[in-house]
Formats: sequence, C-alpha cells, structure tokens
Amino acid sequence: MRVLPAPPEAAAAADIEDAKVVSYRTATHGALACLAVLVLLSGTAIAGPPYISDDPEPTDYRHYEIYLFLSGTNTESGTSGATGIDFNYGAAPDVQLTAVLPLDYQTGSGASDAVGLGNIELAAKYRFLHQADIGWDVAVFPRVFLPSAANTVGERHASFLLPLWFEHDWDRWSTFGGGGCTIDRGDGAKDSCLAGWALTRQVLPDLQLGAEIVHQTATTKGGRDTTGIGFGLRYDLNDTYHLLAYAGPGLQNAATTDRYTWYASILFTF
Repeated sequence: MRVLPAPPEAAAAADIEDAKVVSYRTATHGALACLAVLVLLSGTAIAGPPYISDDPEPTDYRHYEIYLFLSGTNTESGTSGATGIDFNYGAAPDVQLTAVLPLDYQTGSGASDAVGLGNIELAAKYRFLHQADIGWDVAVFPRVFLPSAANTVGERHASFLLPLWFEHDWDRWSTFGGGGCTIDRGDGAKDSCLAGWALTRQVLPDLQLGAEIVHQTATTKGGRDTTGIGFGLRYDLNDTYHLLAYAGPGLQNAATTDRYTWYASILFTF
C-alpha cells in the first residue's frame, strides 16, 4: 500500500498541528463506469501499487521490488505529497519486509511551502492463508511510522497501522482490499480507520488497468472523513522495469480533504 500525506489544510486548521498528517487509504469495489470499460477490454493480475489499497501477496522469496515514486493530493488549501523509495524484500516464503523513505512536500495558500524528510515507514507482510486452500489470499501487514526529524512536514511522533488484506484472482481479473486502523495520538492527530476495495484486469500481456474506491475516517482532531475513487495502470516494459500511474477525485469533503490525488512510479523487480 502506498501512503499519501494529509492535505496542507490539516496543518492550517489547528494551531496544534505543525504539519500534514500522513494519510492512508485502501480500496472497495471499482466504480461502475470503470467496470463497464474493463469488461469491454480483454496474464495474471498484479495488485498493490499504484493503488492506495494493498494486497496480501508478498514479494517473491529472495527477490526485490523497489519503487521510485512521486505522489500528491490537492485541496483548496494547496498540494501535499511525497517522493522517495519504497523498498520491498521477500525475506521468507509468505514474508515481505518493507522500508519507505519519503521526502515530503507541501505548497499552497493554506500552508507555508515546505519540504523535508517525512515519516520513515517499516513494515512486514505475512500471508497466512492461500487461494489454493480457501480461494482467497489473506495477510496482515503491520506498519510503523517513525517520528519525522523535520519541523514543517511529517509527524514528530510515532504511529502504528494494523491492516488485514484479502485477494482473489480469476482469469485476467483480480479483486483485493480490506482495511485496518491506525494508532496515532500525538500532537493534533487522532486514531483513524480505513476500508476499501479494488478491481483490476490484465487487458493486454503488458498492460493492467483497474479502479478502486476508498474511505478513511478523520486523521486529525476536528478533521473530516474522506472518500474517493481512483483509476490506475501498470505497464511492463520487461521483466525488470515497470511503469505505474494512478489518479482520481475525492467524493466526500473533497474541497478540504482530497479534490484529486495522483501517483506515478518506476518499479524495479529482480
């Protein structure tokens, strides 16, 4: 699962917040309009990034997945996001270790322009159920966010996310999602929960398209819930290099939480 920082309006909304709060979102069923398009299009589906939702499938044993990414969220107060490295290693069968090093930024009328090292993330994914046995892959993916050393971006306290992810694949289709809650009680932050689902289709041997819908409760005291949809693609240049992209509008409290969100990355697999 990729992570997008909270919009800059979160920092401007309360004096107790110095910076945007890292925002998490996962996905539920793809929007009906997108589903109609996908049905008309005709490989194994691959889940996870570029979607905000995650999947239970870990990186292959003794293999690597490295994302060089750029993401952002726009609100009426400005734009916030991150660029950095998302590093994943298959440490054992059904076990993936993850480290994310983000360089956060924010700019806009509602917050001072700022850039700095955000909250480093450490995580471990463990798949404990398999499709071959019950028809679904199921995994836990606990994630720790370390305090940011920056004064203007990120959170200067630790937080913890515990989600549960599900996935089912058939033919060229894949559906995945789930949810979880974040323990985050420092500064002006508050505990929050997320839930969602996604649907993807391998329309060509090298091209995958998909859609998701995602909801998250407020991450700050006095903040608002957010719901959005997104549309993604993955294009495989070869077995090692892959291009990923994603964009979508917010549907709930969009002006203050998410008018639109985007993500782009280069993925290296080996």
